[in-house]
Amino acid sequence: MDDTDHPEVGCTTERMDNLIRTIRNDLDVEVVERRLVRLWPFAERRTRGNGALGVVIDIRGEDRKALLAICREWFEVLLSDAEKFPPTKYAPSPCMVISPTSTPEEWYWSAVRGHVDAPSRHREATEYGCIVLSSMPSWGVVGASAAISWIPSPSSSWELIAWREPSLVGTRREVDHRAISSLEEFHPETFVNRDPTKGRGLIAPRTPCPVLYGIRGATSQAVSQAHEWLQSRGDVERCAEHAAHRTNQLSDDHIASTMTGTIVSGPKETKGGHSHLVAFSGSRPVTLVAFSEGGPVNGLLRRLSPGDIVSWTGLVSPDGSIHLEKLCLDSPTPRIVSRPVCCSNTMRSAGRNQGLRCITCGSTGKKAWTSRRPDLQNSPTSGAWVEPTASNRRHLARPISLGPIY
Repeated sequence: MDDTDHPEVGCTTERMDNLIRTIRNDLDVEVVERRLVRLWPFAERRTRGNGALGVVIDIRGEDRKALLAICREWFEVLLSDAEKFPPTKYAPSPCMVISPTSTPEEWYWSAVRGHVDAPSRHREATEYGCIVLSSMPSWGVVGASAAISWIPSPSSSWELIAWREPSLVGTRREVDHRAISSLEEFHPETFVNRDPTKGRGLIAPRTPCPVLYGIRGATSQAVSQAHEWLQSRGDVERCAEHAAHRTNQLSDDHIASTMTGTIVSGPKETKGGHSHLVAFSGSRPVTLVAFSEGGPVNGLLRRLSPGDIVSWTGLVSPDGSIHLEKLCLDSPTPRIVSRPVCCSNTMRSAGRNQGLRCITCGSTGKKAWTSRRPDLQNSPTSGAWVEPTASNRRHLARPISLGPIY
């Protein structure tokens, strides 16, 4: 399911939870696994969290028709609700894709790494035998089909989402900062709970959506235990419902590979504190862009000079430039300082093919330049990766602390 929410109203995670509870009320089904899949960050019609929801259920063959009937009725109510949402640039375009069998994994990879034509994907899904319930136009089919086509890896992360009581939606969330600060201490298999560089919690949204918080971690058990611990505290709001989802977050699935190249131009700064330069990689020049929000990435890019060899991961933007997510200085080139010094003065050229001469004592020498190691104080040493602070990373970006990048 995808594209059911609005900047001011609702959340697809809550919609999916409501659907699952509706199905369970009428049918004897086993929920094998819930899934939360983040999509291509440059999608033009991306939703607030740019995520789609999927669920794997085990159902008896004789109940399939009843399941479809429940889903169709539930979806009609959803469409009716969406028509009442306030005007916005991109109105919700809800879609639900149901398949009795596994669907092509390519549906996921194409949606997490680039643009997918919605009408074409709708046609593919229908021809494959999927039941597609959608508004028209069916923009949500891209995310919905991706969510049911994703094949999790053994290292996939989990996120437990807790939803608020309906009467509290829109009011201030009660999740004390001390609880968030202690979360990883008492539950070390959870991660990205706060941004230590800003002293800011990351589990509670700042929008008027129904989500109370989302706890990310290595296993379903880890996030569930962390949730129980939070709910046992007196400084955390009680939730209405909760559920653990396997996710593609922190996976770097949106990145095809690490690239390496040689810097061929000095960095240039643009309005807002962003910076860019040109590197030569393979057989072509590429523009590397670091935004001010990138923090350490932007800082390192600004210190680079022509000749430096760097590695990076990032997304190719619609204009062809690469928006950096991680950056590593593999081999810095020496920075040229000046001609050699003699008698406290810089030696000067004595003329064409005549070397250098000291203007004070007349000493001569071969033409040369003195150089120094680059001044990278407060920057990483050669071979160390940098990344944005936790609050400025994409959902899909894998933190360096979780292990090798590729």
